[in-house]
Amino acid sequence: MSEVIDPHIMELVDGRPRLIGGRCDVCGEIDFPRQDFCRACGAARISAVRLAERGVLWSWTVQRFPPPSPPYVHAGSEFESFGVGYVELPGEVIVESRLTEADPDKLRIGMPMALTGLPIPAENGGTTLAFAFKPVDEGATR
Repeated sequence: MSEVIDPHIMELVDGRPRLIGGRCDVCGEIDFPRQDFCRACGAARISAVRLAERGVLWSWTVQRFPPPSPPYVHAGSEFESFGVGYVELPGEVIVESRLTEADPDKLRIGMPMALTGLPIPAENGGTTLAFAFKPVDEGATR
């Protein structure tokens, strides 16, 4: 079965995932995921906006046990710990996200991160393309 994505939170642009947030047309506040009303001023005029692909790790932890219920689906193999963190997209918003790295020795607050796609098992037996952030080699340009 092919991968599916949630079009309310992410789209593919030139084969790369991009998060879709909401910008308030009244006060300019940005939110993710996009909501019907602005959390800052309460306005109901929210426009979709593509969020930045890069940010910095704001905080993180390692999930060492399987989540108890859907949308997590255990694929039958042994559970592997995974990183979870908050990534600050400068000038936009802080996004809670799965991380591609789970080794505490390879994660640090303030390190540069880049958005990536992460195929995960779906309840229907296929896969869903989720988003995650991965550490960026600080010497790399893209």
